[in-house]
Amino acid sequence: MSDNITVAGVSVDTRHWIGGERVASAGTFTDHSPIDGTVLGEIARGGPAEAQAAVAAARDAFPGWAATPRAERARILHAVADGVEKRIEELAIVETTDNGALLRSHRRGVMPRVAHNFRFFADWLLRLDHEDFETRDHTNHVSWDPAGPCVLITPWNAPLMLATWKVAPALAAGDTVVLKPAEWSPLTASLLADIAAEAGLPAGVLNVVQGYGSEIGDALTSHPDVRRISFTGSVPTARRIAESAAANLTPLSLELGGKSPLLVFADADLDLAVDLAVEQYDNAGQVCLAATRLLVEEPVAEEFTRRFVEKATALRQGDPRDEDTDIGPTIHPRQLEKIDGFVRRAVAAGARAVIGGRRGDGQYYAPTLLTDVAQDSEIVQEEVFGPVLTLQTFTGEDEAVRLANDTRFGLAATVATGDRERAERVSARLVAGTVWVNCFFVRDLQAPFGGSRQSGVGREGGTWSFDFYCDLKNTVTAPKGWDHNHG
Repeated sequence: MSDNITVAGVSVDTRHWIGGERVASAGTFTDHSPIDGTVLGEIARGGPAEAQAAVAAARDAFPGWAATPRAERARILHAVADGVEKRIEELAIVETTDNGALLRSHRRGVMPRVAHNFRFFADWLLRLDHEDFETRDHTNHVSWDPAGPCVLITPWNAPLMLATWKVAPALAAGDTVVLKPAEWSPLTASLLADIAAEAGLPAGVLNVVQGYGSEIGDALTSHPDVRRISFTGSVPTARRIAESAAANLTPLSLELGGKSPLLVFADADLDLAVDLAVEQYDNAGQVCLAATRLLVEEPVAEEFTRRFVEKATALRQGDPRDEDTDIGPTIHPRQLEKIDGFVRRAVAAGARAVIGGRRGDGQYYAPTLLTDVAQDSEIVQEEVFGPVLTLQTFTGEDEAVRLANDTRFGLAATVATGDRERAERVSARLVAGTVWVNCFFVRDLQAPFGGSRQSGVGREGGTWSFDFYCDLKNTVTAPKGWDHNHG
């Protein structure tokens, strides 16, 4: 097996990156492109041995990186961002080929955001300070001490952007990292390792290990030398990680699933509301934050539906490398089967597919809107993670909020209304980590991000990231007791 594969003209090393070196494994797994099923290559399949080696490398590198002055850490992170910007086209085409998301989005939005992730946390680090304060004549000084090796486990739907949401603040905080990317989209994590090394990140500070689920994950999350675990993914996997981490009381940050609502009130700008609703098909619906439950006030429900159908049926589904494509494929045959199963069971239970409701060729699923769905039905309560929306109607704010909050999730919510006071009232009552009003998917890195209920534990972003990735220390100094002979 060759250690390198070529993806759309870009060379990608398929081995792990551990302690500043490429490391092979005895076994491999096959990586396919969701666009057409093409085999991209055989990827090193790590297990407990690779997990142990990666954590050991991170542990050994930690003292030096933690002691590195803030300004130097920030300089290196900016150099990583420079490297990302130089390779935006390569990163974009590799990730599109690997996970099927739109190439135009990767070029214009996603990969520039990856670079911004490093720049933002590098800059935030340099202004991260609490003012000293006095209590009973004693001085209190709060500091952020680097916590230690971190295990970061990331999903397949936006591989590099979501990885660097975690990697950048962890490195800025002075921690060392073991990154485990999703096995369905591992390639850009390998390229990130190359970029980080070229930027001067010391060996062992960032390690990348690949593998299938629990084969390597359990060894990482149960390791006694790991000081933080951050995971984005499903609730069942999060439960397993929490159980694994419990023995060592390792702090966790978990960003999990969602079943978010879009509330459309009769006073909303309907064109805007329809645009927001159609936007939920982005990335073939494979977005945890997607508002997959459309809740529309009855007086405008018929007109909203008419406009939505007109706009949604005009979307172009096809090869994500084509500039004119609006919706690409689902990530994997197993995900396609899951999506199709949800829709078939919903229709069998009485739901009506206004549009879609069927598979296309290959790994494509038609954008779907289901009506006549019961609030307690599976299709309303469980995360599909595909291009499938449901539509329900409501009368008045109380019913809207009741329906919106009636799931086990609480990741996000979107409100469309022309009444500012209503927006404030409704937003205050929604159970969600993020509420968007007349907009969607606006994330400023200085804001807290995370979910409520079973959508997650903890918050990251801005100072919240440093609160998680650091051990906060308060040093209390008495006014007396100094040896004046020694100054």
